[in-house]
Formats: sequence, structure tokens, C-alpha cells
Amino acid sequence: MQADNFTHALEYLGKIICGRLRIHLGQSEVENIDAPVFVPDGSLFTQFLNTHNPSFNEYVVLLLTLAPRLQPDLLTSALAEFYPNGGEFPAFGGIKGQNHRGILPTGETAQFLLGGNDLNKRLEVQQLFAQEHWFSSHDILYIEQLPPTEPPMSGRLLPDPEWVERITTGKVQSPRFSSEFPAEKIESLLSWDDLVLPDNTLEQVLEIETWLRHQQTLMDDSWGLGNRIKPGYRALFHGPPGTGKTLCAMLIGQRTKLEVFRIDLSMVVSKFIGETEKNLARLFDKAQNKGWILFFDEADALFGKRTDIRDAHDKYANQEVSYLLQRIESFPGLVILASNFKNNLDDAFMRRFQSVVYFPMPDTQERLQLWEKTLPLHKAVLEDTINLAELAAQYELTGAAILNVVQYACLQSLERGTNILIQADLLKGIRRELGKEGKIIS
Repeated sequence: MQADNFTHALEYLGKIICGRLRIHLGQSEVENIDAPVFVPDGSLFTQFLNTHNPSFNEYVVLLLTLAPRLQPDLLTSALAEFYPNGGEFPAFGGIKGQNHRGILPTGETAQFLLGGNDLNKRLEVQQLFAQEHWFSSHDILYIEQLPPTEPPMSGRLLPDPEWVERITTGKVQSPRFSSEFPAEKIESLLSWDDLVLPDNTLEQVLEIETWLRHQQTLMDDSWGLGNRIKPGYRALFHGPPGTGKTLCAMLIGQRTKLEVFRIDLSMVVSKFIGETEKNLARLFDKAQNKGWILFFDEADALFGKRTDIRDAHDKYANQEVSYLLQRIESFPGLVILASNFKNNLDDAFMRRFQSVVYFPMPDTQERLQLWEKTLPLHKAVLEDTINLAELAAQYELTGAAILNVVQYACLQSLERGTNILIQADLLKGIRRELGKEGKIIS
């Protein structure tokens, strides 16, 4: 049904092209084409049309933009019917692509089909590509930006690739990690039952979920706060490493069915002037209106305090922080910054967080819970001398450190060919973890 729906739509576009060419060549005086009928066939494309209810001009532009992706020879075949010997036809617009063998429609193509030589109609078509039009505001399609020496409507009609993927396949693949999108999707097989946090910390984390569930209602006309508060939500997770900041971000995504992307700051921050802003712009533009959760780990590298200007480098570093502040404030989704040291962040960011959540070192009781939840007690057997309550009381370890200790002890048991975990392995693992922090135990 989906393919049939597109077939009918493209046949309709073919009639419009032929009708305009007949008028242009003096073969007809009136374009006699029936208005489009959107058949309620349940297809994704029809659902999209019912949602946006496009005008005739908008519908034609949508089809014209989709044509090279769905029927690559449509424009070429239509022209060949009237110009079998080929030749230049500037009025039709369109350009050749680097790989595509057919004609790629431009804004001028849309103007020709919908306005012919009527300047008023051509200007009406041009308004469809204004920033305030829903084509742009909903990330549907746009005109390729050209140098100022070129007429702006001679740019190609470019659909948003994710929009095309959504209406043709019903889903959008997560972007791949690359220099264009320096973020990786992160997920966890753990659940909230595996999380051990102080009550106050957990309560603040759950408040973020509350915003994700009710943000739309809060911002729409019924509650009327959309014109008073900025879009999006900004949270800071701070505390020692290994205390659950990243896991919490993943679990928020898991419970709300939203994708979480961890930003690789090493690929964002550049020593070259202006490059950091460009990298940030690509990142936020890609994530705009996707409902993704952006997670900036070790955020101090990018969100650090602005400095007194001593040289050009300081000046541009401060500009990067200012630009980032602007993009985060305008981002409509959830942004989580994680830092080991809250005081390292710029004060301008601190004022704009809706939540500042502290992840402390676990206390004795929480460490005991972490030992019990982390040890694979359904498979492994603890040596009689092991007392988890004593380990929890004696050694200040984070959840991540306890996991490393358990992993080490389990590997040693497997190497011995047994499922018995022994005290000596646990203590050696603990010494290894504390040694990373410069702490020595006997």
C-alpha cells in the first residue's frame, strides 16, 4: 500500500509537469488538473498529509522534492516527451548531480511548475521556503544555500533525510558516530532496581522524568507557560567518578523510551578558532526536535569557567562558552552535563540549570547494597570467610569500583576452574581500585 500511495502521487506530479510544459509551449491555454485527493489508506505518507493538510502548492513542492528519491527519471522523462532532442531549458530550472543521472529539481523548478511566467505566483512559491514556513520549522525540506552571487531559488530542493526515511520506512535509524555527529548512543541492560542512590538524589533524578512526561502539556496553550519559560530542560549531575551519573542518564532514557547520546568532547573541542562552534552547531542541528537526550560527560572540558582575556585564544575560548550557552538554552530537549567538580563549571551555566543533582560517595549501607547487587550470587559461591558487611564498612568504594573488584575476582575464579569467590581475590581487587586513587592498604 505504501508503494501504491507514492505511485499515485508521482503520477499526479507527472501530470502537473506535462500540463505546465503544454502551456509553456502554447499547446494549451489552461492547466486542467484535478485537485489532489488524499486517500485514507493508512500509509505513513497519507498520515503525514492529514497532519499538515498541505495546500496545492505545498503538495506539489513536497512531491517535487521527493521525486528524485522515489522515481529518479521522472523529471528527465517528462522533459524528453516535449524536448526529444534535449537542449537547454533555463525556465525549468534543475541541475545535474555529481552521481545522479537525472534532473535534480531546484526552487526555480517549483516556481516554473506553479507559477510559469507569472511573477506574483512565482513570488508566492518563494514564500514556501521562508524560515517561518512549516517546511522549515518542522525540518521537512529546504533550498540548498548558495553563494550570494547565485540566485537563491537556483538551489536544489533538499528534503531532510530523516523525514524521507520516516515516511518511507516508518522509522529513523540512529545516526552513526562520526566527525559530523560526534556522539554515540548509550544504553544499559541494568534497571532502576540495580541503582543505589541516596533518597534525595533519586528524588531529583525522578523529577527530570516528570518533566519529560509532561513537558508538552506544560508548554502548550492549555497551561500557557510556553511564552514564559525557555524550551528544554538542563540538568547537572556532579560528584565523584563512578557514583552513577552516566547510568542514571541511560536509565532515564530507558524509562522514557528516549535515545541517549553521549557527546565525545574530544571531537567537539578544537584548537582551531571557530571550529568548536561549527562542531557544536552540527551536533545541535542534528539533534533538534528529535527528542534525544544529550549527555555531556566530563563537561568541564567545554563548559569550564570563562577567563580574563589576555590574548586572542582566551577571547575565542570565551566565545565558545557563550555560544554553547546559547545553543543549550534554545535546545528543546533534555541536556545533562556530568562533572566530577561542580565548581569547575562557568557560573552562567549554573544559573540556567533546572536541576543540580549531587551524586555522593555511597555510605556504608549503600555500599553493602552495591556489593549484594553486583556479585553474581545466582552463579558464584562466596568463600566462608567473606563478610560483605565488613567490606562495605571498611572500604570506601564507588559502585563502579565495586564492579571492577567483582569482575577481577570472578575472572580469577574462572581461571582456577571454580565458581567460588575467595576473600584474597576481593581484597586484591580492592587494593587495585584504591591504588588508582593513590590510596595504599595492607
